[in-house]
This record gives sequence, structure tokens and C-alpha cells, in this order.
Amino acid sequence: MVKKTYKLKGMHCPSCALVIESDLEDAGIKASCNYAREVLEVEFDEPSIVNEKIEEKIKKVVQISGYDFA
Repeated sequence: MVKKTYKLKGMHCPSCALVIESDLEDAGIKASCNYAREVLEVEFDEPSIVNEKIEEKIKKVVQISGYDFA
């Protein structure tokens, strides 16, 4: 299992974090987002998912949701 942490900006409330978590889980990525710390943590099984593709999905979901990487 691979774990990665990303710093995000633009989240204002717990609902912001839930939107990101839900959208990533819909894309098959286990996610935990903390708006107060502005942190997104993801987990995925490395052999089953190519690292570059997972990063593309994460970036796309975060930006479509209206947030950005710090």
C-alpha cells in the first residue's frame, strides 16, 4: 500500500474536504482530507495502479472541485 500526502489550498469547511474525498473515492482512490490542516492523504495499491495515473486523477479531481495544490 502506497500513502501520499498533498498540501491543498482553498478549502474553507469540512464540506470542502468531503467533496474531495467523495470525488476521489468515486475514482477508486482511498482519500482522507483535512480542511483545517489543508492536507489530502491518499492510499492506493501500487501494483494495481500506475503512480503517474493516480497523480493525474488526484490533480484533476482537486482542480475540478475548485481547490489547488499549495
